[in-house]
Amino acid sequence: MTNLVVGISRYLIILLIAVYTYYNFRFFARKDEAGKKQACRRQLICLFMLHFLAGLVVYANTESAELAAFYGAQAAFFVCYIYLYRVFYRNSSRILVNNTCMLLATSFMILTRLNPDRAMRQFLIVAVSAVVTWPVPFIIGRVWQLAKYPLVFGFVGLASLALVLAEGKSSYGAQLSLSVVGFSLQPSEFVKITFVFFVAGMFYRSVSLKTVAQTTALAAAHVLVLAASRDLGSALIFFIAYGMMLFVATNDWRLLGLGAAGGTAAACMAPRFFPHVQRRIAAWKDPWTDVADTGYQAAQALFAIGTGGWLGAGLYAGMPEKIPVVDKDFVFAAVSEELGGVYALCLLFICLGCFLQFMMIAMSLQAMFYKLIAFGLGTIYITQVFLTIGGVVKFIPLTGVTLPFVSYGGSSAMSTFLVFGIIQGLYILKRGEEDAHEERQPVEEGKTESEG
Repeated sequence: MTNLVVGISRYLIILLIAVYTYYNFRFFARKDEAGKKQACRRQLICLFMLHFLAGLVVYANTESAELAAFYGAQAAFFVCYIYLYRVFYRNSSRILVNNTCMLLATSFMILTRLNPDRAMRQFLIVAVSAVVTWPVPFIIGRVWQLAKYPLVFGFVGLASLALVLAEGKSSYGAQLSLSVVGFSLQPSEFVKITFVFFVAGMFYRSVSLKTVAQTTALAAAHVLVLAASRDLGSALIFFIAYGMMLFVATNDWRLLGLGAAGGTAAACMAPRFFPHVQRRIAAWKDPWTDVADTGYQAAQALFAIGTGGWLGAGLYAGMPEKIPVVDKDFVFAAVSEELGGVYALCLLFICLGCFLQFMMIAMSLQAMFYKLIAFGLGTIYITQVFLTIGGVVKFIPLTGVTLPFVSYGGSSAMSTFLVFGIIQGLYILKRGEEDAHEERQPVEEGKTESEG
């Protein structure tokens, strides 16, 4: 009976994620509001059906009442999150809310299969993060003063990174986290946000040579401290985000070219100064030459992806636990093995859908400060997705960053909720301006007619 449930659900889950992803892009093709809402409603049907099937497979394999209750808690969380967003934030982006829930559902699904205790811990962190960041959309559109103090964001972020360099705990060759009241906190996840606010605030003030030089100096200090901490994945994310924000603010291709050249030179020099980078590059070039040591992680990930094929082995039918750090850096390989290459590609397309919404919001905003924030956060988000998935499939060397909303990690989950909350706030601000304009337009037309 268990094999039958797993076998049937294997294909149904793939079908549901494919339909969900179709409506993810159908949403952008529809110009009318009614069509967009219909696409989001159909997404939710797919989401809850997929989540139910995954819960059924988990129970069929474990017969655990605790995990059945855990499924119920997840479903209740998704219902509350979606419904309350609609009630409190009438003009919120429904596609971002839906995609948040789908990414989290995938995370809970694969983490429960890998390590139920960690999955429950992650769920608790997600629930707390959702509550803590709930007011962010309300606040973000009402605090113009944020643009007045960019240096505060810059120096607070730099001080946080310096503290990690001085007191941080080492993990896999890099100093990443601080221990706070028994919890492990990764400040770089939050400094990404302060960094974007700092750069946006500086370029909102001016794009003069003096301002660009000051901003570049402080931005470079962020990157250098991260490099000194051997957190090169985050350093690369900061570097790319700054380069793209500088280009958007100045529209100067020469600056973009200089940044690309400097980044390429730094990437070529990195292996000389960081032994762990040498090992990662060696594993990227040919993991099979030292498959028992440096190439083991990459080789196991490739085996997992190959074993899963397009349709996957099915939940609990693979061996993703053989991949080291599979619930963090290599969660995409676990998804590929057990849920299939089709599901993994759909997951990537959902992330691209989030990025597309970020960019559409950025382009629609008139205020340069808000435009740069949306663009910077979107760049950070998609760069992190690219580095994670690219490293897993051996397209690029491993960088040690997590897949937002999917990988295990409290700091990553909290910071991603903050990012999505800020973007929602900007979207709500834009929609509010459009509604106010539509309300004023009939009144202005009435005045013109009476004057005539």
